[in-house]
Amino acid sequence: MKRYSVFAIAREAMRYHQGWEKAWRAPVPKAAYDAIIVGAGGHGLATAYYLGKNYGITNVAVIEKGWLGGGNTGRNTTIIRSNYLQDCSAAIYDKALSLYENLSQDLNYNVMFSPRGLLMLAQTHHEVRGYKRTVHANALQGISKTEWIGPEQVKELVPIMNIDGPRYPVLGALYQPRGGTARHDAVAWGLARACSDMGMDIIQQTEVTGVRSEQGQVVGVETSRGFIGCKKLGIVVAGHSGQLAEMAGFRLPVESLALQALVSEPIKPCIDVVVMANTVHGYMSQSDKGELVIGGGTDGFNNFTQRGSFHHIEETLRALVETFPIISRVKMLRQWGGIVDMTGDRSPIISKTPLGNCFINCGWGTGGFKAIPGSGWAMAELMAKGEPGPLAAEFNMWRFREGQFIDESVAAGVAH
Repeated sequence: MKRYSVFAIAREAMRYHQGWEKAWRAPVPKAAYDAIIVGAGGHGLATAYYLGKNYGITNVAVIEKGWLGGGNTGRNTTIIRSNYLQDCSAAIYDKALSLYENLSQDLNYNVMFSPRGLLMLAQTHHEVRGYKRTVHANALQGISKTEWIGPEQVKELVPIMNIDGPRYPVLGALYQPRGGTARHDAVAWGLARACSDMGMDIIQQTEVTGVRSEQGQVVGVETSRGFIGCKKLGIVVAGHSGQLAEMAGFRLPVESLALQALVSEPIKPCIDVVVMANTVHGYMSQSDKGELVIGGGTDGFNNFTQRGSFHHIEETLRALVETFPIISRVKMLRQWGGIVDMTGDRSPIISKTPLGNCFINCGWGTGGFKAIPGSGWAMAELMAKGEPGPLAAEFNMWRFREGQFIDESVAAGVAH
């Protein structure tokens, strides 16, 4: 990574910062590529990165209709954990967490990964039983450092918490010290720079308007800048997966919903772990700038909005205020929404499709950011080999037709 002198910084300030070297190129699209990935969010960029790093496939274009990282990658609450219940879920999320732990070194770009620890509060006796079950499952899966702790230990970790709330007392928590957060923009920027350095083309402000095929095999995509050919196509577009799938001639079992979040005004450090309160469906952490980052559930109806709404703020905060009385005196700074695609079992799809050499990665719902490196690793293997590896095998799209659901949200009580 280049270092700049104070004189260079002053010079660029005088010319409106127009002279800095770009972190990634803005190329003119080629006529064709070995692989095209639609979607320049975290999952799409990670797929491209591991195609190059693990398989030497670098004649790749990542096509984005907006700007890099402008979708869910830049619109989430940055939580990272791997303590899932189902074996296949725990495997791919733990792979992602393991990759996050070294991602800054791999990319030579500080993604600000912060393993500050993550608490999932048990505020009902049902959750106590469920989280203790997860502890045992994680031990069998080899997921390290997942443990059950009592309310006194929770209070010690989070002094601002009221553990004796009349409606939602804290009965304990599922604790993963390896969990934490990372800087969402930095993850996207670091992956983009690495992909560009490998010779890949990141093509922004270019909308895919159609998928062209011949004899049941994909041959390229129609875009707002003309036709671009490819041998393999990866669709990694989060909330708009259903629309791209329709262009490719198949239907996905997904629906799109808005997931809302907000941040407070910056305050002094008061919480240095991530806390998820799933009974009341709220979660909170504190950013390096001092903002309280707060999220909740999805809207109750299908939509593509990226705005927040007052009723969702009220619904999320009126429950969190009892557990964290301090936030009743804090002002909201800003709010936003991201478009998430949800499957029936709330688990992702990483799969071949009915169109030859066309692959799909979608359905991450509310848990997408934490999966980015593991998702990209599994999707790259699928695209490179044409068949899923062990991480992706159970997440195929045909499981819904066969009734082989991965009911993570039902089994664990939460899919975040």
